[in-house]
Amino acid sequence: MNAAAVSPGGAPLPYRVVRRCPETADAATFKLLPCGPALRPFRPGQFAMLYAFGVGGIPVSVSGLPLGEPALVHTVRAVGAVSRALYGVEAGDTVGVRGPYGVGWDLEQAVGCDVLVIAGGIGLAPLRPLVLEVLAEPGRYGRLSVLIGARTPSDLLYRLQTRSWSAAARVAVTVDRPEAGWRGDVGVVTRLLRDGGWSPDGTCAYVCGPEPMIHATASDLMRAGVAPHRIQVSLERTMRCGEGNCGHCQLGPLLLCRDGPVAGWDRAEPLLAVREL
Repeated sequence: MNAAAVSPGGAPLPYRVVRRCPETADAATFKLLPCGPALRPFRPGQFAMLYAFGVGGIPVSVSGLPLGEPALVHTVRAVGAVSRALYGVEAGDTVGVRGPYGVGWDLEQAVGCDVLVIAGGIGLAPLRPLVLEVLAEPGRYGRLSVLIGARTPSDLLYRLQTRSWSAAARVAVTVDRPEAGWRGDVGVVTRLLRDGGWSPDGTCAYVCGPEPMIHATASDLMRAGVAPHRIQVSLERTMRCGEGNCGHCQLGPLLLCRDGPVAGWDRAEPLLAVREL
């Protein structure tokens, strides 16, 4: 556990699952501790390549970085062969981990500013470490607003924790399709921007979710007066190697595993506007 941190390259390092927390019918959060040497420290917004031995590996953003221990927290949604295998692991099982990879959220530009976090679906996972970091240093930032959208109430992540954030932040939640007993907002997450609680000229925004949601959110933020370079987004493309070698995650001049997944909207928007062939 106390061995020197190692670089992200080479074979995956074994990490043991010490806790598994079901989030939804198809998503779970895992806390991992190294079986031996630990990887270098991660930053919010970065990702690891997680391996289900005998099945394969996928990129998964860190969804928590516990202080004082070399632990990693990841939230996995079962959508493919590897993610289904990872979703099925239990406490005591071992997975492979490589990392850290990519560019994380830039919170330095938000010092002294209001912080606006906007998440769609599983996009809340890469944003959770950022929220926790802002909450841990309340005097460093202005007001914190967390706007969360999901398909249904059953698809909402971290429900108990997000309620606890309300003690120090404005937290608003909306769903596309309500279920029996739902008394909250219904509609796309961008509608929550109209409810105030943030000042466009003094806000840094952090956005993650499906690409259409990112487009719509960034457009609404700019119309409200937020400068594009003060809007950071986390982008997703197919990643294979995690080291910028295979080119599968290329977006224009960017290799998202190396130059992303986080990028300012001033840089990302022109690239996403180019239709892929």
